[in-house]
Amino acid sequence: MEDGITITFNNRDLLSGICGVNDGNLRIMEGSLGGFITARGNEIHFESQDEDGVKRFRTMMDNLITTVKEGEQPSPEYIRALAEELPFSREETPDKGSAVFRDSMIQIPHGFNRVYPRSKNQALYIRDLRENEICFCIGPAGTGKTYLAIAHAMQMLLSKKMRKLVLTRPVVEAGENLGFLPGDLAQKIDPYLKPLYDAMESLVPYDVINKMEETRSIEIAPLAYMRGRSLNDCMVILDEAQNTTKEQMKMFLTRIGSGTRAIITGDSTQIDLPRKSDSGLLHALEILREVEGLSFSFLHTCDVARNPLIKKIIQAYNENES
Repeated sequence: MEDGITITFNNRDLLSGICGVNDGNLRIMEGSLGGFITARGNEIHFESQDEDGVKRFRTMMDNLITTVKEGEQPSPEYIRALAEELPFSREETPDKGSAVFRDSMIQIPHGFNRVYPRSKNQALYIRDLRENEICFCIGPAGTGKTYLAIAHAMQMLLSKKMRKLVLTRPVVEAGENLGFLPGDLAQKIDPYLKPLYDAMESLVPYDVINKMEETRSIEIAPLAYMRGRSLNDCMVILDEAQNTTKEQMKMFLTRIGSGTRAIITGDSTQIDLPRKSDSGLLHALEILREVEGLSFSFLHTCDVARNPLIKKIIQAYNENES
């Protein structure tokens, strides 16, 4: 037996904003909810054989109506995240799920688009970034741990809440030796920090990044050169932390000064050190879990947002290893 719901709109602009270009938003919702959506005149009708599907559609429409009334135009990214990655279970009230999603949005001044979490674990990660001085995030490739860290840092920096962003990572090569790299210190470490710059360039125009570099609002700091420093009033991101040694992790954490927030990201399945037991990230996870003011976020294969195919690749490797 099919259940259905019809929503009538008195405002054409409101209806247009919800439907998107050529009803593109409706098609995304339709594919995710498993029902059938039609838009005729000033009405949107949804039919589904799943009662929960109707409830989720109603919740999504309430969310979109509020978003459009606030002057925003929901993007396909917003619709996919809302429809596919934050489903509401029978135990959750729609308002609860909607609030978690909406409150986790990141708005970057001068940025291209708003950044939304693609899963509940990502939403909790964003919440931890906002509430804690030192945040660890551990998860496989493609789960957004570095991307969301950069998005949060750029928001803090461009809204003048922090004076600069420091980027660092251990210089450990993944399976092959690149040999001598020419240039100054920044040029030598640039290939290692390219993933961080890729994230920045997808979030804000290049001229904004260039201006930040010229004013030294962005600093590249090789982990090996951090000893003796005191980092105050800035954002610090330590990427690929699974390749730090125990001594390097302790040294990095003790550099964090007054007013500084640090984000440490890593993938415990991609340790390139001679022995996995030497990983400073795993050691920190073991001894710092109960320290107040620190948070540990964990992302999993279900949180992969880079490409749906990546989920299958990671699952295949995990099954082979197990």
